[in-house]
Amino acid sequence: MDCEVVVVGAGIGGLTVAALLAQRGLNVCVLERERQVGGCAAGFEKFGYTFEPGYGLFSGWRADEIHRRVFAELPVDPPEVRVCETPYLVRLPDADEIAVTSNPEEFEASLHRAFPECAGKAVEFYRQLEETNNALRHTHAPEFPTRSVVSFLEGTSPRFRTFVDVQLQTFAQAGSAVVSQPQAALCLSAPRAGMWTMRGGAPALAESLAESIKQSGGRIRLNTPVLRLAYDSTGNAVGVDLLSGERVTARKAIVSNLTIWDTYGKLVGLNRTPSEIRSQLKTSRGWGAYMIYLGLDEPAVSSSLPDRILTVAQWQEGQPYAPENNQLMFAAAPVWDPRAPKGKRAAMVHAFTDVDDWFTFHTDEAELEEQDQQQLEQSWQRLHAAIPELGSHVEVIETVTPRDYYETTRRKLGMVGGVMPSLASAQNPKHQTSLPNLFIVSDTTSAGNIEALTQAAWSLANKLSRGQ
Repeated sequence: MDCEVVVVGAGIGGLTVAALLAQRGLNVCVLERERQVGGCAAGFEKFGYTFEPGYGLFSGWRADEIHRRVFAELPVDPPEVRVCETPYLVRLPDADEIAVTSNPEEFEASLHRAFPECAGKAVEFYRQLEETNNALRHTHAPEFPTRSVVSFLEGTSPRFRTFVDVQLQTFAQAGSAVVSQPQAALCLSAPRAGMWTMRGGAPALAESLAESIKQSGGRIRLNTPVLRLAYDSTGNAVGVDLLSGERVTARKAIVSNLTIWDTYGKLVGLNRTPSEIRSQLKTSRGWGAYMIYLGLDEPAVSSSLPDRILTVAQWQEGQPYAPENNQLMFAAAPVWDPRAPKGKRAAMVHAFTDVDDWFTFHTDEAELEEQDQQQLEQSWQRLHAAIPELGSHVEVIETVTPRDYYETTRRKLGMVGGVMPSLASAQNPKHQTSLPNLFIVSDTTSAGNIEALTQAAWSLANKLSRGQ
């Protein structure tokens, strides 16, 4: 089989590149090992519930922002989105809570109330972030210097730093000691700049992009595992070899929507990967996710419970912020899109977990099941302690561990979301690899959220379609 561009992986990044290129007239083929599109954003269905694996918050949907620009080109309508004026609530260890809202006066007033010991510095910190965020969005070319955001927190209290750390960990995969100030600006300013909820969540976005590819004449082949890159006699990559033995050639480019580890470890091959990249991959890490999918009773929870609550259990003063056993994100589907049987609503709880704990030696599956049960019991207790409003109006539908993510995505150790931010400056431009015709668009080489991933996909599509 021959095409101009082959895309390995049907996650949001790969689908966006393919949809844009197909609409621009290129012969595109997307290869996906699973039976559905979406990658880590793929939905999960059980007992009449439909769950999305993320928090259900989306940025970049204003008229002049990236998602609108993408769908303005495509032959399909975008998913329905609605403005979310209060994206989430942060509950602190002392039971205080701050609504992270798009209303600047309300938000700054809540900072004064919650952090009287450093209110002026807290407000100044967020105003600096907003200035940086505006500059980055204006240039559409964010660069992440090595200076961490912790240096901008001087003069603030440990309580406020914990408030910042729990949000950075949630949206950037690391705390203030690691995340750069520009990356923090992108993550922490997004809720205040405007966020949206989406009918059907991220899986609906993936399905819309997939439909666009088909309408534009592109191809999507599901249940099609890719084995490795295909090379010619001179060592140039000419396409990919499939597990079935078939070769798919790509005259123009190969796009990897895999993680940075799998792009080199599985596609390129470690023997063809430069030593400096191998060294960097060995030291770069991502987090695992432990997910609890829930069913909520309606309307019992709607009147008393925000859709999203980020909880933190301990201040962790005087030590690097550690998310395991310290934070949970509760996220419920919007009331207007319950994704559940009548009288119910779908929800999820996300907890960070060290992937090594799930991939050490187990004698049998019973040990893994016991580990899953222990994690569920610990998370369940923390959930009810942090959000007592749930009461008896909630039930567990399913749990998902890093081992489960590995089985469905084959991502290294089941790591999902972004990589430690130190990898964000590994390549410049971010989509370039060690091979001239192999490109990567992945959450492991972007700032981590779907808006950043879509922006990276847009930039790559522009590069590949230029000069046709």
